[in-house]
Amino acid sequence: MSEAVRPGRVEEITSTSNPRIKSIKALALKKNRESEKLFLAEGMKLVTDALATGWAVRTLIHSKKLFDDEKLKSRVEKLATTVRARGGNVLITNDKILTSITRRDNAQMVVAVIEQNFVGADEIDCVQNNTWVALDRVRDPGNLGTIVRTADALGAKGVLLIGETTDPFALEAVRATMGSLFHTPIARMTEDAFLEFSATWKSSGGEIVGTHLQGAVDHREIDYSDKPQLILMGNEQKGLTEDLSKACTKLAYIAMDGAADSLNLAVATGIMLFEARRHALKPNSRNQ
Repeated sequence: MSEAVRPGRVEEITSTSNPRIKSIKALALKKNRESEKLFLAEGMKLVTDALATGWAVRTLIHSKKLFDDEKLKSRVEKLATTVRARGGNVLITNDKILTSITRRDNAQMVVAVIEQNFVGADEIDCVQNNTWVALDRVRDPGNLGTIVRTADALGAKGVLLIGETTDPFALEAVRATMGSLFHTPIARMTEDAFLEFSATWKSSGGEIVGTHLQGAVDHREIDYSDKPQLILMGNEQKGLTEDLSKACTKLAYIAMDGAADSLNLAVATGIMLFEARRHALKPNSRNQ
C-alpha cells in the first residue's frame, strides 16, 4: 500500500521579495522552467482543467480579494482543497504580487505552478484513425498554443515538436491553449530522432503528409481516412528542412486564391487538420 500524501500548507505572502515568490517569478525564463520541470498557468479554467486531468499542481496562488466574493471564494476553496489533498501548497497574496508573476496588469486572480509533462515516442500509437501533428522548429508561442487548442478541438491525438522549438510551457503558449494543453499529449525530439521515428511510423502503415510550397498534391485530394496520419508542418519562415521533406509519404500544398502567398502557421495547420479529420467529425458534434 502506498503512503498517504501529506497535505500541503497554506501561507499568506505580501512581499514581492519573498523567496517563494522570487522562485515562482523565475519560471518566466525558459532555462528555469526546464531545470525545475515546472511552468505557470493562470486563471480558474486552466487550473481547474489541470486538476481534472491529473496534472500535478505544486502551488496554487490566489488573491486575498477572493474573500470579498463568496461565490468565487467557494470555487477557489474547492481548488485549494484538491491541491492540498494532493500535496501541493496554497499561497494567499495580493494583486501586486500576481501582476509581478504574470507580468501583465490585468492578471488573473488565480495562478498555479504545475509540473511539466511530455510523452515519449513509444506513446505515439500508429493505429487506424489516429492523427498527430508534427511541428518543425515552431518559433511563436502563440502559434504553438493555438495549434494545441486546434488539435484538441479536432480530435488529433497529440502534437510532436521537432528540433529547437518554442517552449510549449511558456506562459503565452499556455494561455493560447485555453486549457487544451491538459488534454493534448505533447512529445518532442531532435530532427535525427524524428527521422528514425518516421521510418518506424511508415513501416507500421502510417502516412506522413508534409506541407510544402512545391507540394505535388492539393491537400483536399488526399484520402486521410485509410491510414494513421502524421501531419508535418514546417518552420514559420523556412518551411520544412530537406530531410524532413524526404521523410514524407506525400507533400501537399494548400490551395489559395488571393494575393497572399503564404498563411500563418496556426491557420495553415488548422486547415490541414480539419481536412485530415473531416472523416471523423460527426454531425451535430459539440461546437465551441
